[in-house]
Amino acid sequence: MYSVDHIRNDLIDRIMTITSEEYLIALNELVSVSSSGSEVFQLTKEQELMLQMSNADIKRGKMISQEDLKIKTKEWQSLFGKELNL
Repeated sequence: MYSVDHIRNDLIDRIMTITSEEYLIALNELVSVSSSGSEVFQLTKEQELMLQMSNADIKRGKMISQEDLKIKTKEWQSLFGKELNL
């Protein structure tokens, strides 16, 4: 796993080699938006309900690990993937 300092320095090295003005402008906008952290998202009622349901599941211990989810997904795809052309 890379440290934050390593990732930051790697990005700086890569940015220093970019010569495209358009690319640098787009990258600057991306970094400006993501670093501001002030953007507020308005959730729909359905999204709020889904979050409440998720929190309730977590409190009841109704969760599975990422690994188990991958296994279940592969099983589902093997059963239904052919019908759906996946």
